Amino acid sequence: MDAPLCTPCNIQICEVTCDSFRIMWDMTPQDTARATHFFIDLSRKESRDPNRFKHRDVPTKLVAKAVPLPMAVRGHWFLSPRTEYCVAVQTAVRQPDGDYQVSEWSQVVEFCTGDYAMEHLQQLLDKAKGSAGRLLKFSVFYRNQHPEYFDFVRRECGSLMPPALKDSSGSHGSPVNGKLQGVFFSCNTEFDTGLPPKDSPYGPLRFQIPAGHLLNPNISLYFADFYCMYTAYHYVVLVLAPVGSAGDTFCRTRLPLLELGSNPFLTYIEPQRPGEEPLYCHASDVILEVLFTEPVHLDQGTVEQISGHHQLKSLTTANAKKDPSCKVCNISVGR
Repeated sequence: MDAPLCTPCNIQICEVTCDSFRIMWDMTPQDTARATHFFIDLSRKESRDPNRFKHRDVPTKLVAKAVPLPMAVRGHWFLSPRTEYCVAVQTAVRQPDGDYQVSEWSQVVEFCTGDYAMEHLQQLLDKAKGSAGRLLKFSVFYRNQHPEYFDFVRRECGSLMPPALKDSSGSHGSPVNGKLQGVFFSCNTEFDTGLPPKDSPYGPLRFQIPAGHLLNPNISLYFADFYCMYTAYHYVVLVLAPVGSAGDTFCRTRLPLLELGSNPFLTYIEPQRPGEEPLYCHASDVILEVLFTEPVHLDQGTVEQISGHHQLKSLTTANAKKDPSCKVCNISVGR
């Protein structure tokens, strides 16, 4: 009878991406020579979220022919970005009758997958371009909030709206979620008036600032996300960062850079003749969420009551989860 296989030990995870990783462990020379297969038991770490999809929590056992370690494990059908996993391994020798002689399972090791890489964001950007629609003129960025927010900004922040950490809304793998700080603005306008919409779910007071204060040649424009929330319309997240700022440095290696004067979402066109004003345009068929990475002073704009209704807060995108089944805004590297 063949000697038993030793239990794999010293499990190590390396080269982790949003949908792949490499795994290695210590084996005796005898087991290395004998092993024909590796069994990988991979499952999501226990989640406290009661609304998680059931199929995501089913353990996935992978059978692979023995290869030199470290072994690559990849596949968007069971690996998602920014997700904690548990993994254990077995070594095995296939017998002539098709059965396996196996080792004991190794200890369980935990790891977390990474953000979307630049190549994945480029795929998402290419999809977003197809949904952007034509460009419409606009003249102001705006931000709706409750009176308490503006009172706090004036009283505690010297009238500077402070950057806040981007929440988890949108694609789970977007590199800005929970990592980049900024002040969110909108710029979409109504088709019939060319003005900002009268209603808002974010609050009855609206801060408006001339577009040129946030969008000009001294600003870098980045694409950060494309998503929907089980609705027909889609959202595009853009980042505006002053050139050379900490936000610009953060985005430079993580997000696709867009040309200010030539992109389908948000453009700045320099004046063609003396005395002319710059031209600002936004995409008509997506809702733009614009994150400006520096504080913004209230004196740069105006705060006024909106003329329409303050809508239900449930209509906001705060921590909204992306529809994983939408074929328009999903790419094949998890959600």
